[in-house]
Amino acid sequence: MFYHSLLSDWNHGNAHFLRGVATELIARGHEVRIFEPENSWSFSNLVTGHGEKPIRKFRAIYPRLNSVRYRPDSFALERELEQADMVIVHEWNDHGLVKRIGDHRARHGRYKLLFHDTHHRMVTQPETMAAYQLAHYDGVLAYGKILQEMYERRGNANRAWTWHEAADTRVFKPLPENDKAGDLVWIGNWGDDERGAELQEFLIQPAKELKLSARIHGVRYPEHAKQALRDAGIDYAGWLPNFEVPRVFSEHKVTVHVPRRPYAKALPGIPTIRPFEALACGIPLVSSPWDDVEGLFRPGRDFLTAHNGEEMKRYLRLILNEPEVGQSLARSGLETICARHTCAHRVDELLSIYDQLDGVESRGIKRGVRELINS
Repeated sequence: MFYHSLLSDWNHGNAHFLRGVATELIARGHEVRIFEPENSWSFSNLVTGHGEKPIRKFRAIYPRLNSVRYRPDSFALERELEQADMVIVHEWNDHGLVKRIGDHRARHGRYKLLFHDTHHRMVTQPETMAAYQLAHYDGVLAYGKILQEMYERRGNANRAWTWHEAADTRVFKPLPENDKAGDLVWIGNWGDDERGAELQEFLIQPAKELKLSARIHGVRYPEHAKQALRDAGIDYAGWLPNFEVPRVFSEHKVTVHVPRRPYAKALPGIPTIRPFEALACGIPLVSSPWDDVEGLFRPGRDFLTAHNGEEMKRYLRLILNEPEVGQSLARSGLETICARHTCAHRVDELLSIYDQLDGVESRGIKRGVRELINS
C-alpha cells in the first residue's frame, strides 16, 4: 500500500479509512506493507506544529501499523514489489511514482494493481487526474459511484469499482458517557474556501443565534474565519488527532456535517468520512444538504438534513431540548454503520475485487494453454 501518510492525519482526512483497512487486513492474517514519502506535507506540518508526541500516540493506538518512509530518489521499488500479491496506490502520490509502479507491473508484476481515488479532483482538477498514467493498472477503486462512472466514461482506467470509505469501529465507537463539555462540536478543516459560505450558514450563524457552547477542530483556518468564530462565541481548538475524535464526540451533544461544495454539487452520493465517524461514535448528526443517491444511509432516521440555516437551527434546538430525539438518531445511525459501513465490510469488498481479477487472469492463462495445445 502506497499512502500519502499513514503516520499523520494533519489535513489528511483519508488517514482514518486507510489505517482501518490496513488494520483489518492484518487482523485477518494478511501481510501488509505500507509506504509513505519521507517528507510528505502532512507529516511535515504535523511535526513542525506539534512535535513527535502525536506520532508516539499513534503508535500506542495502532500498535500493529507501521510504514516504510522512503526518499523518492533512492527508493528500491523493484525489491519491495517482488513478493506482492496486491498493490494499492492512493491518489495523493506523485505522478512519477504512480507511473513507475505501473511500468514495473507491465514488465515484471504478477500482482494485482489498483489506483485508489478518494478526492474531488476528477471534477475540480481534471487535467491533474488525467496526467496519472494508469494503463498498466487493473483498475480504480473510486469512493463513489459517480466517480467510478467518470473513470469508465473518460477511459482513464481499464476498470473501476465503487469502494466507499467506512468507519474503523475498533477506534470509532461510542465511549462511556462523559460529562457533556459543550452542546455542539464540528470537526473539519477549512480547506481552500470550498465551503466558507456553507459553514457560515449551517454552523457559525446557528451556533451564534442559539447561543450554543460550541467548539471547532481543524486546520488551515484563515484569520477571517477565526475572527468569525470569535464573533460567534465559538471556541476554535485547532488540530485534533483523528483517533481523539471519539472522545471529543462523547463530550458533546450534537455534531453537524457540512460537505465541501464539489461533493454537494458535482459528486452526489459521496459523503466523505465525517458522517461515518459521527454515526460510528453514536453522536446525533445534522447535515447540510447532500444527495445520498446510493442509499448509504437512512436520512431522517440516521441523521437529519437541514436545507437552510433556519432549518439547521430548528433541528439543533430539537435535539438539544429533547434528548430522546438525539438518542434515537444515534442508535439508528450506529446500527447502519455496524450493518453496512465498517472497514471489515470494505475489506470484504476489496478481497472480492481481488478474486474477480484473479479469476480473469486464471481464465486467460487456461485459455492460452488450450490454444497452445490445439495448435
